[in-house]
Amino acid sequence: MDLITVEIDGAAPTPAQLEQLAFAPFGHFTAMQVRDGRVRGLDLHLARLAQANAEMFGADLDGERVRELIRHALGELTDASVRVLVFGEEPITTVVTVRPPFFSPETTSLLPVDYSRTVPHLKRTNDFGQAYWGRHAAGAGFGDALLVTPGGAVAEAGIANVGFWDGARIVWPEAPMLRGITLQVVQPRLALPQHHQLVRLTQLAEFTGAFVTNSRGISAVTRIGDHEYAVNDDLMRELHRAYGSASAEPI
Repeated sequence: MDLITVEIDGAAPTPAQLEQLAFAPFGHFTAMQVRDGRVRGLDLHLARLAQANAEMFGADLDGERVRELIRHALGELTDASVRVLVFGEEPITTVVTVRPPFFSPETTSLLPVDYSRTVPHLKRTNDFGQAYWGRHAAGAGFGDALLVTPGGAVAEAGIANVGFWDGARIVWPEAPMLRGITLQVVQPRLALPQHHQLVRLTQLAEFTGAFVTNSRGISAVTRIGDHEYAVNDDLMRELHRAYGSASAEPI
């Protein structure tokens, strides 16, 4: 996606700042879709940033200032893809990037790979393995990678959470992963039975459907490796209903 705006602490970056950040190895971020100046799960995005900042840098992060920085970077735009990145070089630096809005595809496919992200509960910058396997999956004709632990447990997709349908309930994998914002928005609003369990790669045939959720939206999964799934229209309608029932908060 074409970059529209990048600001560092509310101002256009200088060449020296860009050079410094290009080599900054230690940071965290959140990604969101802005529609009509609002974001579903905005409070969850701000909580994610604050928690990661406390864990990584031992410092507070002012949520209201983050909102001000997003508003400033958006300017007159009301629909956009926004990332907020925080780096720990003294002083702590907050970067906001603005790109055109992104819409999730209706369906996608996943290529299983043996890879687990380091500290997966953090949405952090510079994960070479995640980027490598995502590109590998794309080159093999898949929409994303499916990250599988050394023990064969399904964890998450490269840039999304994954869920399954067993014919009676939604099954969320029990494994180290990033709890995505869309996942957190959808789960408490679903009118379907759901639970968490260990899902092994060898169990894919036990499920009749699969889907992914991330900041871009919700997509049905039609193929994982060599295993194909039919799109369950009722399931997808309920997932989209649950997400759409969450109120969108103004930036």
